[in-house]
Amino acid sequence: MKNNIGLIYALAAYTCWGFIPIFWKQLAHIDSVEIVMHRMVWSCALVTLLIIFSRQWREFKILFSQPRLLFKLFIASALVSVNWAVFIWAVNAGHLVETSLGYFMNPLISVALGVILFGEALRRGQFLALSIAALGVVYLIVSYGVFPWISLILAVSFALYGAVKKSVSVPATHGLAIETMFFLIPAGVYLFYLELQGSGQFFEGSSNGWMLVLGGLFTLIPLLLFAAAAKRISMTALGMTQYIGPSLQLMIGVLVYAEPFSSQKLIAFSFIWLALGIYSIDQLRHQNGLRRARKAQKLKPT
Repeated sequence: MKNNIGLIYALAAYTCWGFIPIFWKQLAHIDSVEIVMHRMVWSCALVTLLIIFSRQWREFKILFSQPRLLFKLFIASALVSVNWAVFIWAVNAGHLVETSLGYFMNPLISVALGVILFGEALRRGQFLALSIAALGVVYLIVSYGVFPWISLILAVSFALYGAVKKSVSVPATHGLAIETMFFLIPAGVYLFYLELQGSGQFFEGSSNGWMLVLGGLFTLIPLLLFAAAAKRISMTALGMTQYIGPSLQLMIGVLVYAEPFSSQKLIAFSFIWLALGIYSIDQLRHQNGLRRARKAQKLKPT
């Protein structure tokens, strides 16, 4: 039962992330930097209120006495800010297909970072998956003559964000609150300046303000669902659901917003999908092997 609920949470989280571009498209008339600043402010406000109402303020305050933890969360904050800014700009500029490619590449980039940053050894299946994914990126560069910077920035920034978050052990709400607090004052000053100049969009129109506040809420909901899922199901099961988000983004980009999906992109995506298939099979085999080893260890006579 616990696993079933966890799987439902995971499916809900990645489905939210898959459909979120439709929401950001409604704010395409607002500059992406202004949207990110509002997202930072309202995410911070909402998650702080959640911490207060759930009576976790005392535990939350203790985190501010840990300089090393704060430094890591500052790095995480900078990385997620870059990710948010590029994602929102790309969605509203008609590059939703490229964003989906970035998030398809994310788990493979995470494996590569594990080797580069943490000295992790690559299994044969992981090496093969990374090699095929690299071929897909090279093919895209050669066929288009354009470096896929949107996809790679999204993939690398989110993979680095995940690596930093992996090194800290704090509740999801506490981590998000501190991450958004780091840029709360700069964001607030920037938005105040825009309003003084008369170019801010929060008070323009009948729905801009509410939509920008909702951006903070829609940032918080899938994160909390994801955190709840991570506590209840295995990382392998969680990893299998992460392709729902980019799959939905790809379908929305092509079918809803009629973004071009040429044969060159199809070939490049096919490389990535093949790599993800090999990666997923390797992960399943590895987890099953660990499970069998633990079981054999328990049965071993002492």
